[in-house]
Amino acid sequence: MEQLGVRIGEQLEAGDLLVLTGPLGAGKTTFTRGLAEGLGVRGPVQSPTFVIARTHPSLVGGAPLVHVDAYRLGSAAELDDLDLDLERSVVVVEWGRGMAEELADSWWDVEVERPVGSFDLDPSELDADAPRVVTIVRESIV
Repeated sequence: MEQLGVRIGEQLEAGDLLVLTGPLGAGKTTFTRGLAEGLGVRGPVQSPTFVIARTHPSLVGGAPLVHVDAYRLGSAAELDDLDLDLERSVVVVEWGRGMAEELADSWWDVEVERPVGSFDLDPSELDADAPRVVTIVRESIV
């Protein structure tokens, strides 16, 4: 997940919005760590669950990374109240589907799937190295 994030992060620029969706432990924050590395921003990148949003300034003169966890937010209005600098930052919103789409005219929808809750799975398949299916779609308001 992290290496995928690095490759994508190297291509991102100010104004890009990524909405990450996936179950607990799917790798959303790990993916974001990779994005941060690819963008060349200051770390460490940790889940912003309790602080809601963290800004990671660029170390290379590029756009900062704003990492948001919308899990505890109740509405798009609460997300908008964070007054995120969308134009001058790369913004990543975990758990943002259904809320973050109202922040911009276009965004990257990133869905991370991992094996969960099946009696047919070996428990070792649920660890950090278990395969993930990542679907990335460019979305826009029509």
